[in-house]
Amino acid sequence: MAKRATGSSAPKAPARAPRGRAGDQPPESRPRPVHHEGPVLFGQEQATAQLAHAIRSGHMHHAWILHGPPGVGKCTAAMECARLLLDGGADDGHIDAFKAPRDTRVAELIDSASHPDLHVIRKERAEDSSIKELRDRKQTNIPLDLLRELMIGGVVGDGKSFDSPVWRGAYLGHNKVFIIDEAELLDPYGQNALLKTLEEPPPGTYIFLATTQEERLLPTIRSRCQRVAFRAVDAAAMGAWFDRFEVPGEARAWLAEFSEGAPGTAELAHKHGLRAWSDELLPRFAALESGSFDGGLADRLAELVGEFAERVVKENPKASKESANRLGTRCALLTLASRSRAQIADAARREDADALAAAAARVELIVRLESEVRANVNLKHALANLVAQWGAVA
Repeated sequence: MAKRATGSSAPKAPARAPRGRAGDQPPESRPRPVHHEGPVLFGQEQATAQLAHAIRSGHMHHAWILHGPPGVGKCTAAMECARLLLDGGADDGHIDAFKAPRDTRVAELIDSASHPDLHVIRKERAEDSSIKELRDRKQTNIPLDLLRELMIGGVVGDGKSFDSPVWRGAYLGHNKVFIIDEAELLDPYGQNALLKTLEEPPPGTYIFLATTQEERLLPTIRSRCQRVAFRAVDAAAMGAWFDRFEVPGEARAWLAEFSEGAPGTAELAHKHGLRAWSDELLPRFAALESGSFDGGLADRLAELVGEFAERVVKENPKASKESANRLGTRCALLTLASRSRAQIADAARREDADALAAAAARVELIVRLESEVRANVNLKHALANLVAQWGAVA
């Protein structure tokens, strides 16, 4: 059985319960698995074996960077680590299988997002912050003040002071876990403020940074963490995912090509009907590339994103319109990216340097739009610029 450190003292009041991503959908609207035990994690045996070995050793490092493409299981793995580290009922068999028990009080608390020693930090947490400035601001990153409130403590911009959850004892006496999702969105001030905690956290405290852009983390952050690489999964793992979620056979080939080995992307596309987006939008972008101007394309893109956001908020009243708009924009970008990937592969196969350069230039337009959305540029203007530049690529 792996050794587990515990906190030294019990605080007087429960910690703030973690909250799911604001754009998350209620469980009943998600694809339903055939089996309900264990994490929905596929094709990451090498990564999970590395984590399981560390836990099993009894000398697990306190800080980890889980890095890789979107939708391949980084945050899912971090949550499973949290279950194993927080649950005294997890034995060596659970650790070796990388599957914590699901019939314990700890599992019940984690499932209900109310475990006082599990802290999940995302930019959307600003929406229910006790700091008015954070609630009122459109969040495109994880600001220092939010990190102070939810993790490291300190005085924030409005003069309010927060104790540090990191330095509190474990409420249930069995470790504390902090997961920072999209850690690349930590601003430079937040990353610098996190350094001391990463270097010398209290015993029994484990920190996981999940990121798709590890290069945006400071070298000093990376040097203090153990790294685990997550990769796009192979066809067999995607097939297992399709089976688990009972994806119809006729949808599998398109989803496999669209998602490029990312089950999370496949789930997003399947759930929200992105094949219909692809069928409508991609012929119009193809015509645009051939020199046929489409004056209504940018408006249609904005309309699709708006309709998507309205549907998400209607299905889940706790979701914010802003988060839903960001998710809808991501769906549009994924649709365009699927075309660009196909064009790059085709141009490379034909050894057509000009076509390859044009496809690469359009990928840069997608990346630029993503940056503009993060910077809170007006979405309609950004989409209009994308369409204009897309057609201008030679």
